[in-house]
Parts: sequence; C-alpha cells; structure tokens
Amino acid sequence: MRKIEVDLYSDTQTRPTPAMRKAIAEAEVGDEQRGEDPTVNRLQDTVAELLGKEAAVFLPSGTMCNEIAYRVHGRPGQEIILHETAHALHYEAGGPAALSGLMIRPLPGARGIFTAAQVEASLRPRGSRHEQQSAIVSIEQTSNQGGGSIWPLERIQEVAAAARAHGLAVHMDGARLLNAVVASGVSARDYAAPCDSVWIDLSKGLGCPVGAVLAGDAAFIEEAFRNKHLFGGAMRQAGIIAAAGIHALEHHVERLGGDHAKARGLAQGLARIKGIVIDPESVETNLVFFDVDEDSGLTAPELSQRLEEGHGVRIGASDQRRLRAVTHLDVPEDGVEKALAAVRAVLAG
Repeated sequence: MRKIEVDLYSDTQTRPTPAMRKAIAEAEVGDEQRGEDPTVNRLQDTVAELLGKEAAVFLPSGTMCNEIAYRVHGRPGQEIILHETAHALHYEAGGPAALSGLMIRPLPGARGIFTAAQVEASLRPRGSRHEQQSAIVSIEQTSNQGGGSIWPLERIQEVAAAARAHGLAVHMDGARLLNAVVASGVSARDYAAPCDSVWIDLSKGLGCPVGAVLAGDAAFIEEAFRNKHLFGGAMRQAGIIAAAGIHALEHHVERLGGDHAKARGLAQGLARIKGIVIDPESVETNLVFFDVDEDSGLTAPELSQRLEEGHGVRIGASDQRRLRAVTHLDVPEDGVEKALAAVRAVLAG
C-alpha cells in the first residue's frame, strides 16, 4: 500500500510536535492518583479556569469523560436526552447502558442541534411508575456528525434553562469545543457556563498524543475521581502526558483557525469537482462532509480506498455515499491541493 501523504481521516491522527515532545521529556511528575503529580495538577487547574469551573480531572480519553459524567449525573434506569447523531449514542460501545444502566432518548435536529422545545416535549412525566425518568441533557460541541457545526451560545442557554427547570443535569461533550471558540469568538467559559459538566479533548485539534479533561463543581469532580478509578482510569506519573496538554493550551489553540481555513479551501475545491456533492457554506470548523454522486460510478468506500491506495490520501467513508475529511495540525501546507488533485484523478479515471 502506498504511504499516506495526506491524512484527513481524523484530527486524532495528529502527532506531538518537537516542542511538545520537549515539554513531555522535561515534565515534572509524581503519583497523580494521590494528587502528587504537579504537572497533572497544573493541567487540571488550567482547564478548570479556562472553563470557569471549580475543579477538573485529567482522564485518558474523551469517551471516559462522557461516561463518567453520565455515571455521576444519572442512576440506572434513567435517561439521557441527546441528539440522534451524538457520539455517546453511536461511538462509545454502548457505554451509557453497560457502565451506568442509562437509557438514551435521541432527538432529531438540523446539523446535530436540537431545541429547548424539543427537550420540553421529550421529558418523561415526573412521578410515573411506568416510564424511565429523564436525568441528563447532553450537548456535543461541535457536532461531529452535524458536520462540525457550532451550537450557538443562545441555543445552549435555552436548552440548559429548559433542562434545569425540570431538575435535569446539563453535560457538554466538548471534544471540539475549542474549535467552536476559535471559529465563533465566544469564550470557552461562556460556552461552558450553562453546563454542569464539560470536557475538552487534548488529542484532536490540540495535537496531543492522549488525554482529555473533565470539569465541573467540586462535588462533581470528587465523585468523578472515584469513578475514574472504578472505570480503570487511574494513572501514576501522568505528568509526561499532561505536559503535552499544557503545551497545547499555550501554543495550539489559536492555530485551530488555520485548520478551519484549510477545511473551507477543501470544501470550495470539492464543490468544483464533477461527481462530488457539497455545500461549502456548511463548513464551520475543521470537518468537511461531502457526498459522491451516484452517477460517478463509485461508492464512498470505493472512492476512499482508491484515494488511499493510489494517491496516499486518506479520507474516511461514513456510509455508501458520504465521506468525512478532517483538517488538523499534521496536514501539510500543500495537503489540501494534493487531496483535491487525488479526488479529481480518481473520479476522472
């Protein structure tokens, strides 16, 4: 197989930069499970401050952040309200049910976003002896399957107000929250303010090798630490990876705007290729979803395979017609043009 020259499969494909590797090598470490790793502690304090929360916990993955938050906020037999395309519903191996005994109430909505009115309409009646009780409303910022769409702050505030009026917790899956921050100009603290819990991923656009940080009030985080251990997420000298997160927050946030610019350029170029269907105006951050026309004679998986094997360009297929390209730190400056040339070549052939 040809060497991958342009990897647009996901922003999780990023690798630590030389400067990040230096920070990792020089990290001061200790036993993080005992609260004695100074670098982990600094990262947790930094993220708590960034998000305007009382405390935070460093975890191995964003999926664990979601699953711990759901475990703390809910009880077995209760229900999480989220979008029908949400990561927790489709890509966490049934975690809410398996780990916390929680059910899912999926809501529709354009580009991964639902409304306060939908939340109100979906609520189970309190006091019913027959129906599971609604416990959590979960928001994904940005929405992955919504095409990297940004939840407007006003919409988050409305949904959170509806949830709280009925005693529900509000959780934000903030895997790409900082992409939303850079693209919109709204601060992470403002986006997080309506939410009881929120996390940011370090291993996507920020370019770290591993990790995520979950934040909330002190009582929530204390219980989150217990569940971190319960779920097998206890770590020891984790400062060597926490140092990467600190470096990323200090040096890699504003550069996310460059990823967004590359994504827009990719979308605009794809729109000019016969056989590709895309609305470039739909691209808000670093995710580019596009369809291959049936008249092209190719399915999305076939196009994906030919791009990778014949041209060294990796773009994942979401289904038989749709593909997803993600721009990130490791996409070279000429990567977008190489990807467009490869798509043109495959479709022309």
